[in-house]
Amino acid sequence: MPGYVHGYSRHETRRLGDQADTLAALLHGPADAQDSAEGRGGTAYPPGARVLEVGCGVGAQTVHLLASSPGADLTAVDVSAASLARARERVAARFPGARVRWLRADLHDLPFPDAAFDHLFVCFVLEHLTDPAAALAALRRVLRPGGTLTVIEGDHGSAFFHPDSAAARAAIGHQVRLQAAAGGDALIGRRLHPLLTAAGYRRVTVRPRTVYADRTRPALVEGFTRSTFTAMVEAVRDDAVAAGLTTREEFDRGIADLRRTADEDGTFHYTFFKGTAVNPGEPHGG
Repeated sequence: MPGYVHGYSRHETRRLGDQADTLAALLHGPADAQDSAEGRGGTAYPPGARVLEVGCGVGAQTVHLLASSPGADLTAVDVSAASLARARERVAARFPGARVRWLRADLHDLPFPDAAFDHLFVCFVLEHLTDPAAALAALRRVLRPGGTLTVIEGDHGSAFFHPDSAAARAAIGHQVRLQAAAGGDALIGRRLHPLLTAAGYRRVTVRPRTVYADRTRPALVEGFTRSTFTAMVEAVRDDAVAAGLTTREEFDRGIADLRRTADEDGTFHYTFFKGTAVNPGEPHGG
């Protein structure tokens, strides 16, 4: 998509896969014991449900939707043909018999009739859009009255760590500024509730999904601190330098300090936000 600050490299494909696999239980499971007891909070759809994954990218989340909802009728759309090809490869490798309808399309102009789907799933997409509120309102057209929307986004302002480092915080800030310059918002997680409400959805619920990694959680240290977050920030090095935001030496110092948080005495914290809402069936865009 225009403004996708992370790029479309094979390295980014691997990073997205690492992130999705590492965080699958956190993002797709119940938020807490109460949610679990009441059957809420998990990402799972019943057999036969018409589900649209909006902005499926390289299929990093698609495979987890298939795992949690094997009987759902899944359609996946993305604006990038290259990403769709990689998504097909990923799904074929993990779920050879899975039936997914793939379609290249712009989420602002989806080629589906009104109320075509029972559920919409949107993960790490809004952060890259210049007008996420308009996108959410437009999506209501293809969601049946009473159908649900699930949205997951991060918020880079929620990152803090030990040892603390001004250089590391500056490197994260450069990524945030580059994404803003491209028309996105790397701090969008905190805005999910007002965005969903303004787009006309009802029964809006947003809950934090917090990642905390230290030496007792080696899978999160490797899968998230190193391979997801630090790798994401490191990938904008050349763009940050070219934009005059920093020097190579300053940026590299920040990345070295971020890597330091994955050492034996380091810790890392980050919060994702997961929102669910219902389409009341009023005119979309209202």
